[in-house]
Amino acid sequence: MSGFKSVFKREFKSYFNTPIAYVFLIIFLFFSGYLTFKQGFFRARQADMQTFFMNLPLLFVFMAPAISMRLWAEERKSGSIELLLTLPITVRQSVIGKFCASWLFLVIALALTFPMVITVSFLGDPDAGMIFTGYLGSVLMAGGFLAIGCFFSAISKNQVISFVLSVVACAVLVFAGMPTTLNYLSSFLPSGLVSAIGSVSFQRHFESIQRGTLEFKDLSYFVLLIIGWIAACSVILEERKAD
Repeated sequence: MSGFKSVFKREFKSYFNTPIAYVFLIIFLFFSGYLTFKQGFFRARQADMQTFFMNLPLLFVFMAPAISMRLWAEERKSGSIELLLTLPITVRQSVIGKFCASWLFLVIALALTFPMVITVSFLGDPDAGMIFTGYLGSVLMAGGFLAIGCFFSAISKNQVISFVLSVVACAVLVFAGMPTTLNYLSSFLPSGLVSAIGSVSFQRHFESIQRGTLEFKDLSYFVLLIIGWIAACSVILEERKAD
């Protein structure tokens, strides 16, 4: 546990040792607000945060890989990964420590969108339960994106390559569940296969949670997704350590 704490503290502090973290937070908050109000928030005349949450998957497709691309790619490029892997801590502790630090950073970014909640509450009487589940789904989705980014950062020394691979993988998992994609696939694929593709999409499970229905299948999807990609990252680094 002490190894995990050491890696976690080191990684989390590193975000705020440079202006990158603050630039990221400003960009995230700007686009989350801009996309919400651009898409007719006031014209809808409905006090809820549906428009805000609807834009988060697309934002996270780019933002989460931008955070995760440096987790292991930077360590590999600088050579410090060799030192990290020889410390008296397990690879799994290092992976989970780095992942949790980046996840907490994104949770902070989400928490800083609280003025949106205040605005909605001022304009009407929103459903607090749906706001809570929307944020819960957003936190889980952020963890899923980061776990994927963590894996691709571990297999590449180049941060740009890691970023591109992560964006592509995350985009596939988001767009696979969109109605336009499913309608297109249904024109030449069996309905069972189309349904299976939709079931592995971020979009479908996030929207289900966002609507205020906390079902086991949606929560377990994100938990298993995070565990799976983090485990794959650990395997990659274990093999590198063995070499």
